[in-house]
Amino acid sequence: MSVDQALIVKITSEVLAKIQNQKVQHCQDSGIFTTVDEAVAAARMAYKELRTLSLEKREELIKAMRNVSFENATMLAQMAVKEAGMGRVEDKITKNQLVALKTPGTEDLRTEAWSGDCGLTIVEMGPYGVIGAITPTTNPSETVICNGIGMIAAGNAVFFCPHPTAKNTSKKTIALLNEAIVKAGGPMNLLTSVADPSITAANAMMRHPGINMLVATGGPGVVKIVLSSGKKAIGAGAGNPPVIVDETADIEKAARDIIAGCSFDNNLPCIAEKEVIVIGCIADKLITYMQKYGAYLISGSRIDQLLEVVMTATEEMMAEGCTEKPKKIYGINKEFVGKDAKYILSKIGIDVPDTIRVVLCETPADHPFVIEELMMPILPVVQVKDIDAAIELAVKVEHGNRHTAMMHSKNVDNLTRFAKAIETTIFVKNAPSYAGIGVGGEGFITFTIAGPTGEGLTSARSFTRQRRCVLVDAFSII
Repeated sequence: MSVDQALIVKITSEVLAKIQNQKVQHCQDSGIFTTVDEAVAAARMAYKELRTLSLEKREELIKAMRNVSFENATMLAQMAVKEAGMGRVEDKITKNQLVALKTPGTEDLRTEAWSGDCGLTIVEMGPYGVIGAITPTTNPSETVICNGIGMIAAGNAVFFCPHPTAKNTSKKTIALLNEAIVKAGGPMNLLTSVADPSITAANAMMRHPGINMLVATGGPGVVKIVLSSGKKAIGAGAGNPPVIVDETADIEKAARDIIAGCSFDNNLPCIAEKEVIVIGCIADKLITYMQKYGAYLISGSRIDQLLEVVMTATEEMMAEGCTEKPKKIYGINKEFVGKDAKYILSKIGIDVPDTIRVVLCETPADHPFVIEELMMPILPVVQVKDIDAAIELAVKVEHGNRHTAMMHSKNVDNLTRFAKAIETTIFVKNAPSYAGIGVGGEGFITFTIAGPTGEGLTSARSFTRQRRCVLVDAFSII
């Protein structure tokens, strides 16, 4: 029995077309598209559909996002560490779980109302539309989950532009969240991205007329770019958080808390302790306790060796005819960002057990380890004579980022003086730095801390715009 050749071609073509359609559908379900235009168009369609749903239904979608994030916290943490080569799996699991549980939802949206002789006025928090969000390699799943929940709770759709070095982790997170939303009865593609995130894609996103708002979580460079975009922008920039320890502190607890905060996810969080400023009379005691709780102390030439390994140096350009010796300008060797203390120490010939979580060293106040934000578990300690000198130095090395600062003290006056002088978004007293974002402390969690643009710890309400509705001569029953 012979089979008609044309029929074979027809059947083959139909099967191939069906397979291709399934692939396209899968891509669309996951929210990942080839171009920025396609991703933004899909997000706009999803936004319009979300606008037709009730707040109760929106909260059901958020619950589904929370559940899938919590259930996949371990997988996403392992994926992030393997892909980006930085951080600690156990700490990233904690962060994934906490953003799933403690990111505010629709309860963060509050309506205000005025009534009187002239009637009733209400102000509601309405969405922007489609938000373009740039996310960092340091928190590739956490920021997507946290921003995704908050932005959708506010009624928006989101186009994410992840950092390329952690793009697969971010895209996997987006896909999981979209799948959960669709299963809960929500629209496809509330979260979108492109298959190949890049600077080119980020620039196209920022210029796209379909993007109504920009949110950048990253360094000062990316924040500067979004602020010059001409769109409403939220910028979450860098920090260099100092921690002061005065003579009234519980020294052992301070040491334990500082090491815990500094070593959390290998110092990747921008809130983490970056330098310790301690009153001289208690410095030795503090350092001894720090060693007890997981720090390895280096000194002398070892500090110089470490500096040459983890930082890069270039000579400052001097004016022609200048007789002064050129100064060295130090930058970060990105190879060591977020690496374990054990790995970092091995590069200067020191072998330590896995229990060592922080590299500790005493330095002068102008040392590059103090001045620059390393984002590595390297903790410089600077001795000062008194609280006045401590506060002055802390304000100086924080560089006016107004991000985060910590202090260990039982002197309320000292705590108050430092808090007023440093003017940071987060100020943590007598606890590890991460207490400031709700990890072991009260309050909600976020990984988009907008110091440069002033929103502070962002939540759903940060991604809304005020809309006023006025009804004259009615609905006033006074």
